[in-house]
Amino acid sequence: MDQFITHIVIFTLAIFLGVELIQKVPSTLHTPLMSGSNAISGITLVGALICSFNSTFANFGVVLGFLAIIFATINVVGGYVVTNRMLRMFKSKK
Repeated sequence: MDQFITHIVIFTLAIFLGVELIQKVPSTLHTPLMSGSNAISGITLVGALICSFNSTFANFGVVLGFLAIIFATINVVGGYVVTNRMLRMFKSKK
C-alpha cells in the first residue's frame, strides 16, 4: 500500500511539473518540442509491441499491449498532423 501511495504522489507531482513547464515555453518553441515528443511516442509504440508479445501476463498482457499500440499510434499520427498544420501556418502564401 505504501508503494501505491508513493506512485500516486509521484504521478501528481509529474502532472503539476508538466503543466508548469508547458506554460513557460514560448510559442516559437512549441513546434520543435512537438516533433521531439512525437519521436518519444514512437519509442512508446516499440515498448507496447514488446509488451504485447511478452508471455508473462498471458492474455492480459496481449490485450494491454494491443490497447497501448492503438493509443500510441493515435498519439504519433495526431502529433505529426498537428505539427504539420502548425508548420503550414508559418509558410508564406503565394
